[in-house]
Amino acid sequence: MADLTAHHVGITVSDLDAATEFYRSVFDCDRLAEFSVDGDAFATGVDIDAASAEFVHLDLGSVRLELVAYDPAGDDRPRAALNDAGATHLGVEVDDVDDFYGSLPATVETLSPPQTTTTGTKICFLRDPDGTLIEALNPNADPS
Repeated sequence: MADLTAHHVGITVSDLDAATEFYRSVFDCDRLAEFSVDGDAFATGVDIDAASAEFVHLDLGSVRLELVAYDPAGDDRPRAALNDAGATHLGVEVDDVDDFYGSLPATVETLSPPQTTTTGTKICFLRDPDGTLIEALNPNADPS
């Protein structure tokens, strides 16, 4: 088998500008690329008739975050709970979960204040503007 390297994590968004602003402001990440894709090969590859899409790639440190807005847009998904089969979330390691939580704008929806799990990992879940679940965590947090 070939050597594998993760390239990106992709999230489909309803408003590319709003999602980009959210991730850039909340995670202080840089924009790596911005581009459009269309044509028959793309539409066939994504299995969406006459699809085109606008993309923004953001630098989340060890992973590239790909935000994509499709035309035609699909249906909104119901908001997933973490225990729903097929639910996904993006995990982002931060230096201090409490400081991160305290820096969030009041408009950011969180599931709870920071919590320290039995493994000693400190976690805080939040949602992006489309309801995508994001876990801010510090696996090296002081369990006290």
